[in-house]
Amino acid sequence: MRKFLWALGILGVAGVLVFWFLTKPNTITSAQLPGVPGNQEKGSYIFYASGCASCHSAPGAKGEEKLKLGGGRSFKTPFGTFIAPNISTDRSHGIGGWSKVQFVNAVMRGVAPDNSHYYPAFPYMSYQRMKISDVVDLKAFMDTLPAVDTPSRPHELPLLFRLRRGLGLWKMLYMDYQPFSPLPGAGDQINRGAYLVTGPGHCGECHTPRNILGGPETDWAFSGGPEPDGKGTIPNITPHDQGIRSWSLDDIASALKTGFLPEYETFGGTMILVQESMAKLTGGDLAAIAAYLKSLPPKPSRWRKPKTEKTSG
Repeated sequence: MRKFLWALGILGVAGVLVFWFLTKPNTITSAQLPGVPGNQEKGSYIFYASGCASCHSAPGAKGEEKLKLGGGRSFKTPFGTFIAPNISTDRSHGIGGWSKVQFVNAVMRGVAPDNSHYYPAFPYMSYQRMKISDVVDLKAFMDTLPAVDTPSRPHELPLLFRLRRGLGLWKMLYMDYQPFSPLPGAGDQINRGAYLVTGPGHCGECHTPRNILGGPETDWAFSGGPEPDGKGTIPNITPHDQGIRSWSLDDIASALKTGFLPEYETFGGTMILVQESMAKLTGGDLAAIAAYLKSLPPKPSRWRKPKTEKTSG
């Protein structure tokens, strides 16, 4: 019995060590950062392309108030309710004390300054595709924004999902830590659109359905799905009959610029906030996004839209 207990103890310690090793954060080093201070003007553009204010501004914020990134918006999911944190320049409650490399690792690797994992409600799985220089520029701009002294509220999650270290296993399954790679055979316009959609724009975070573990079902990328809170549907944005097949390139670009759809309707739900940020992009970039979306393989939606329910997009 004593030998059995010793063996069991050794196996237990070995299991903990293996778990700790496998869940170790994958981070970017200071040596990998570009040797430039960051461009605030370029960072402003990336800020809107990335939709930072869509999640981190206070609920109900309008106009310039959206640049006060005190957080507080709640997002209900099958795993619990996530609360957007304060990412203002406040040094106590926000990210004002973060170094450049800490900011880059948070955005592109989902790793906090204390080396803990962020939950993938933060779209770092898309942001991993961004250029490091774009993220450095983003920080340069965000450093100019006002401080908000509002403490971040804790997420409302079941006990099972509060062990952040376990998120390292989730990342092993779904992250490849690769930057954006130009699409073979595609022109500059489509590749620019692909970068914006799959990187800073993180469109697939909502428009790609998720599996039981919360991982993206990449075979059905951009085909839409149910809202995480179960109260609506997210539309298909592939050129399928159930998606945007009937939309022209100008229809797509115009909708992102104005919020008005070809059917004389408007965006709804969280897409309103996304569109308000996208409207800040140049006509050329909106056209690039349209070109990329129309180049996607058409895919049917794997969900059924209730007859009396209106989509959020």
